[in-house]
Amino acid sequence: MIRLLIIILILLASLAIGPLLSEDKGYILISIWGYIYELSVYAAIFWFTTACIAILMLRALIKTGFKFSFSAWNTIAFASRRRGIANFNRALAAYMLEDYDKAEQLFAKSAIPSKRKQSAYLMAASASAKLNLKDNTNHYLSLLEKETTKVKGLDLESVIIKVKLLMNQKEEQAYQQARVLIDDHHKQIGHDNRLLALEIELCIIEERFQTAIENIAFARKDKTISDEKIQHWESQAFYGVFADIAQNKAPQELEAYWQSLARKIKHREKVRLAYIQVLAQHNILAPLSALLIPILKKSPSTEFLQSIRSLPIKQADELIALVQKQLHNNMHSAKWLSCLGHLAVNSEQWSMAERAFGSLLKLDGKQYDKIDLQALAIALANDGMHKEANDIWQRISKEYQ
Repeated sequence: MIRLLIIILILLASLAIGPLLSEDKGYILISIWGYIYELSVYAAIFWFTTACIAILMLRALIKTGFKFSFSAWNTIAFASRRRGIANFNRALAAYMLEDYDKAEQLFAKSAIPSKRKQSAYLMAASASAKLNLKDNTNHYLSLLEKETTKVKGLDLESVIIKVKLLMNQKEEQAYQQARVLIDDHHKQIGHDNRLLALEIELCIIEERFQTAIENIAFARKDKTISDEKIQHWESQAFYGVFADIAQNKAPQELEAYWQSLARKIKHREKVRLAYIQVLAQHNILAPLSALLIPILKKSPSTEFLQSIRSLPIKQADELIALVQKQLHNNMHSAKWLSCLGHLAVNSEQWSMAERAFGSLLKLDGKQYDKIDLQALAIALANDGMHKEANDIWQRISKEYQ
C-alpha cells in the first residue's frame, strides 16, 4: 500500500511538472529492429511510470494467487495428519479417564497419520494390557518392534514401559523377551533406578536370586528407591537363596552361608525372617533356636512376632518357656499371648493354645485378629471341641466379611 501511494505521488508530481516542461518538451528517439520511435520527454516519463505501476500490480496479483494456492494445497495435503494428531490427543484423554477400550482404538487409528507411531503403539499396548488383552498387547509390541528397526532404537523410557508390559503378562515367553530387552540396555542399569528395579524383579522371577541380591546392594545406594521396596526384594531374594541351599545341600552349608553374610545384613529383619522361615520349614532346629532365643529375650516388635506365628515349629518347648517368662512380667500383653497361642498350635499343644487365646480374647478392646481366631478354632477342633470351634468360625465370618 505504501509503495502504491509513493507511485501515485510520483505520477501526480509528474503531471504537475509537465506544464513546466511544455515550453521545451525535448524529444527521445528510439531505433530498434528497423523501427524508429520518437517521444517527448514528458510522454516517455508518463509511459515509464505507467509501466512500473502495471508491473507492481501484476506482481501483487501473482503473489496473492500463489499464497492462496499454497494455503489450499496445505489444507488438503495435511488434513489427514491433523486428524491423526486430534485422534492421538483424544486417545490420551480417554487413557487418563481410564476408558482403555476407546484409548486403544484411537491410539491404533492415529499411529500412522499422526506420524507418532512409536508413542501410539506403545500407548495402545499399555491400554490393551489394562484390559488384559494379551494378543492385542503383543500385536502392538510387534508393530513397535518393526518401527524401532527403522530408526536407531527406542528411548530408555519406552524400553522401560515395554519391559513392564511384557512382565505384567506373567508368561514365560514374555519374560524371555523382557530379558532380551534388559540385556540389550544393561549398560543403563547402573545409571537408571527404574531399569535397575525391573532387573531385580525379573531376576527374582527367573529365580536368579544371587544376582538379585547383588543388584539390591546397588539399589540401596539409590535414594529414590523406597526402603520398603528394597526390604520386599531382600525378603524374596534371600528366601530363594536359603530355600535353594536347604533343598539341594546339607543343613551345615545353609548355616555356613548365613554366617558368611555381613553382620549388617544378618541384622535386617526381613533377611532374618527369611532365614527363620526356611529353617522352620526344613525342621533345622539347632540354628533356628539359636537365632530365635536371643530375639525373644529382647522383646521384639509386634510385627516380628506376627510374622513368625505361622512357622511350622514342631518342637517349641524352649521357645514357649521364654514366652511364658515374658508373660510372667506382663500377663496382659496381647503380643505375647498371641505368640504363645500360635507356638502351642504349631507344636500341637491344644490346651495351652486354648488358654492363651482365651486370655487374649478377654483383653479390653479388640487386640486379636483373624489369624488368632483361626488358630483358636483349629486348636478347639483338634481337642474335640467341635461346637466351640464352629462358634469361632461363625464369629470369624461375622467380624471379617
